[in-house]
Order: sequence, then structure tokens, then C-alpha cells
Amino acid sequence: MIIEGDYEHDGVVCIRQAFTPEQVEWVTMAIDANLRDLSPRAKRASAADDALFVEDFCNWDRLPTLERFIRQSPAAEIAGGLTGSQTIRLYHDHVLVKEPGTKQHTPWHQDQPYYNVDGYQNASLWLPVDPVDRSSTLEFIAGTHRGPWYMPRTFLNNQASWFPEGSLAELPDFEADPGRWRVLAWELEPGDAVFFNMLTVHGAGGVSASRRRRALAVRMLGDDMIHAPRPWTTSPPFPGLELELDEGAKMEHPLFPILWTRT
Repeated sequence: MIIEGDYEHDGVVCIRQAFTPEQVEWVTMAIDANLRDLSPRAKRASAADDALFVEDFCNWDRLPTLERFIRQSPAAEIAGGLTGSQTIRLYHDHVLVKEPGTKQHTPWHQDQPYYNVDGYQNASLWLPVDPVDRSSTLEFIAGTHRGPWYMPRTFLNNQASWFPEGSLAELPDFEADPGRWRVLAWELEPGDAVFFNMLTVHGAGGVSASRRRRALAVRMLGDDMIHAPRPWTTSPPFPGLELELDEGAKMEHPLFPILWTRT
């Protein structure tokens, strides 16, 4: 296991061969099973005239190999080390598949503004089960995990469907000022993974006609993460959670099981 990068400084690291071939196979089986039987939360993230970019969320409790990976792989332990936490909880799983020839870019964004949690000690794992070249890998803007929060928008039509217009800063034009913003990205082979803070700005290109990009993201919560109910539907949604967890409460709920505790 080789770590490339500095999580505290950059908000992202690449870990080479973080997972064994067997663990990658668990994820591959889970993604393929998910694609055969999408949940009601699944959505298409590419236009109708483009190849398919599909996302699905929160399937760990119905896909056995996905639950096995989340509970038995070193993902949570790695997240604990990166965040300096004593305990790591699952927040949610997120399958992202771009079929060959998908032109749709994943635009620059932060993840946390779409969510119903606040706090700093968190980590998202992004694990592809197919080789990922430089043109289609995730790119990160180093240091953006320190804030501010930027306005979350829909990927296809750039709508502010969460926070009201004007309530958060708009994303800078990163390409217009390359001297200010440092972009980090890695080509990845199966078993390699990136871990990043939920506030680190990231995006990705499309995929070539000969490439498929199947990936699993696992969002994990460390010690200081708390419930932050929103008056709108978050992505993913957790309907009714505000009736069971107070605002500011720890995420102590069966939806968010403890995966790892420091010994």
C-alpha cells in the first residue's frame, strides 16, 4: 500500500493497491448486481442523446458483496487514519458507471453541500474496478476542503435545487486561473483508490468509446460529523430522519453503522 499525497494539506490522497483482487471482485459483483436491479434512488446523469452515465445510492443492505466490502475491507480503517478519528461510520454507498462513449463530464463540485451532515472529519473512498486513464479519472482542486462551501447545482442543467440562489459562493473558474489552483489526478488500476474530503472540489471527464468506467464511492463519517437536517431533499435522501435524529446529533442510527473503532 503506497500513499501518494497529503490528506490534511490537499484534501485528497491516492492509495496504490489499497484493496486486494478479491475485495475488488466483491465490488465488481456488487456494481453489476446493482445495474441489473437499480433502486428507486437511481438516476441518469447524462443526456438522452449521450451514452449512459448512471448513479445509484444506499444499496449496501441489499447487496451482500457490497456490505462485505464495506465491513471487511480496510476502507474504514484507512478513513480513520486519514481523518484522525476514533470511530468511523458508514454514511452511504454510491455507484457511478459511465458506459463507453459517455461524453458527459462530471462538473466541478463539492459533495458535502448536497448532504445532511456537517463537520470536517470525513472521507470518501472512490474505487474503480476498471482501469481509469488520465482523461476520465477524478480530478481534485487541492486545498478546497478548507472551504468555503460552494453552491451545489444539478449536473445536467446547472440548477440550484438545494441551497437558495445567492446563499453560497459560486464555484471559481478554475481553468481561468491555473496559477492559483493546483489540480491533482491519478491514473488508476483496479485495487488503487482515492480518498478525499467531502468538501474537496472534484470533477471528471467523459470516457472513450472503448472504455467503461465502473466505480464505487463509499462515504464515511468520523468523530465530529453531525446531523444537519435540510428543508429540501438531499442527495441522497434520508426521508424521515429528522424525526429520529435531532439537529446537531451524532449520526447514531441503524442507517449509519459503525465500521471501525480505534483500539
